[in-house]
Amino acid sequence: MKMPNANRILTFDVEEWFHLLDFDDTRTSDKWEHFEVRIYENLERIFSILDETNTKATFFVLGWIAQKYPDIVKQIAAKYQIGSHTMNHQLVWRQTPEEFREDLDRSIKTLQDLTGQPVTCFRAPGFSIRESEVWAFDVMSELGITTDSSIFPSTHAHGGMPSFKQQCPGLIIHNGIELKEFPISYKTMLGHNVIFSGGGYFRLFPYRLIRRWTNDCGDYLLSYVHPRDLDGKQPMLKNLPITRRFKSYVGIKQSEDKLRKWLTEFSFKDIRSASDEIDWSSAYRVEI
Repeated sequence: MKMPNANRILTFDVEEWFHLLDFDDTRTSDKWEHFEVRIYENLERIFSILDETNTKATFFVLGWIAQKYPDIVKQIAAKYQIGSHTMNHQLVWRQTPEEFREDLDRSIKTLQDLTGQPVTCFRAPGFSIRESEVWAFDVMSELGITTDSSIFPSTHAHGGMPSFKQQCPGLIIHNGIELKEFPISYKTMLGHNVIFSGGGYFRLFPYRLIRRWTNDCGDYLLSYVHPRDLDGKQPMLKNLPITRRFKSYVGIKQSEDKLRKWLTEFSFKDIRSASDEIDWSSAYRVEI
């Protein structure tokens, strides 16, 4: 029997296996045409797990993926909530406000044209909105985004916003606008904040720890998973530094079974459903 919890949220960042943020050989879209296509089988794996466990999730989709593989986006939209993960998977702090606006606008229009549904939810690659990029919330609001899930409420390799101190949904207040924020969850271990509910740490840690920390989170847990995190047969990218190779491939052969077990034991929902159950009038507020 699943353990019920109205505040456990499952999300996927829909990108290809080679979409690494800190590796120059695959950082920009002009280099992406030369790699094997694995997104179809990786998403079929995810759909199968969600069907088996009767789980809903929010899918943050790259506009580049939607443009190249529109049938994938239509398949997702038929059953699940879709949000934007930008067009070309670039860190926010690498862009000017104008570049970010153009990229986000293209991704939203691409997704909406394919699905016929409004796109109001967003996640920045690498949680790359810092205190110095709060202008990104203005851009989101201008383009119709009402809900964000980009904030890592501590320091992070690609971003982080320590001023957002609470690990719970809240309202971002900036220049007269309000955005609903679903921050990333973490566990403090030996003085380090570990995002055990997604990415490399989810692949690294044994399930018994994932299970314990899931119970410890209590009122709120937001998980994020990339399709590549579950792909035990993906190729090894050439020229990856040793540390990046470890982060990208550690535990990858066991992660599919780990996710299936997690979703079998614990109940998760999508951001839309969680948002509908929150009294936003009394939510945590952060003025930035």
